[in-house]
Amino acid sequence: MPNELASEPSGHALADLGAAKEAQTQFRHPVKSDGQRVWRLVRDCAPLDENSMYCNLLLCSHFAQTCIAAERNEELVGWISAYRPPEDKETIFVWQVAVSSAARGEGLGKKLLSELLACEGAFGAKYLKTTITKDNAASWRLFSSLAKSRLAPMRDEPWFDKNEDFGGQHDTEHLVTIGPL
Repeated sequence: MPNELASEPSGHALADLGAAKEAQTQFRHPVKSDGQRVWRLVRDCAPLDENSMYCNLLLCSHFAQTCIAAERNEELVGWISAYRPPEDKETIFVWQVAVSSAARGEGLGKKLLSELLACEGAFGAKYLKTTITKDNAASWRLFSSLAKSRLAPMRDEPWFDKNEDFGGQHDTEHLVTIGPL
């Protein structure tokens, strides 16, 4: 009797599927024309703060060398925006990491961070910094996983206060520092 396809893929089949999706995913620096797609992706990735489309156009042009776009079948499935703070040349600051619902659970966020840290725009960075609200469990897991994989310490402290800085309109953002990398 011929083998029938299982109704659910085996662990090996899932690993093969994940590897195939990763192989199909292209990582690159953004270009200006990505601005609208980035804006839509971030809008669809709650709890990320929506920035204006103009802001995303600037990120895709002025800050392209420290941002990474992930595409699969011409669809933007991942995005990381980052920059080098002018007063802190040893740091790469990650502004946002967005992964489309179609690509969640595949480790794409961590791959985006790895691509960022390997790019020329991050060359020489000894520290990765970002801000995270205490209720954003996915971001805490992502950045904790990065720190662990790099054997780097991770610490956090309140940075932008809910009342003092946001006038009660946004939860406190904690500055997370990973490094030395």
